[in-house]
Amino acid sequence: MRIDFGRGVLRVAALLFVLAAAGCSSGGTREAEPQAGRTTGTVIEDQSIEMKALRRLYDDAAVYERTHINVTSYNTVVLVTGEAPTEELRKRAIGIVRGVEKVGKVYDEITIAAPSALTSRTSDTLLTGKVKAQLFGSKKLDATRVKVVTEKGVVYLMGLVPRAQGDAAAEVARRVSGVQRVVKLFEYVE
Repeated sequence: MRIDFGRGVLRVAALLFVLAAAGCSSGGTREAEPQAGRTTGTVIEDQSIEMKALRRLYDDAAVYERTHINVTSYNTVVLVTGEAPTEELRKRAIGIVRGVEKVGKVYDEITIAAPSALTSRTSDTLLTGKVKAQLFGSKKLDATRVKVVTEKGVVYLMGLVPRAQGDAAAEVARRVSGVQRVVKLFEYVE
């Protein structure tokens, strides 16, 4: 069974999402870097990129009905994960994402396979939580600067970090039980 969200419902959800993020993203003196080096404008732009990309993917009937695609944007760098049953659909999905305004670099991590089962996605969600918990427990890095995305046991790390913190985050993630592989997609700052 497919649920069809009308454009109005998605617009309201998008507005609430942006407002919640803007309200929670900064605190007093951290206005210039509300989420680990990103301005409020960049945080909102990332959310806009994700929502526009997903909306365009949903608008393409073949992509929507036959694939499972996730879009994550961090500092306008976009990670696309999931599954597509054919190379043609994978390329089509990536083309749609690349066509979204303000998208910088796109990392294509879509595998050619049938869409994953809900149990696999749930396992990935739990694994993401375990990795985040370990990152926040590490004294070697600022975990607020690291975005964690998990797909089929592969952990993708994104963020604006010094190289040493990126390496430390990858090492922490590698030690988490269940992690198959760690992929660093960091933008390095000094």
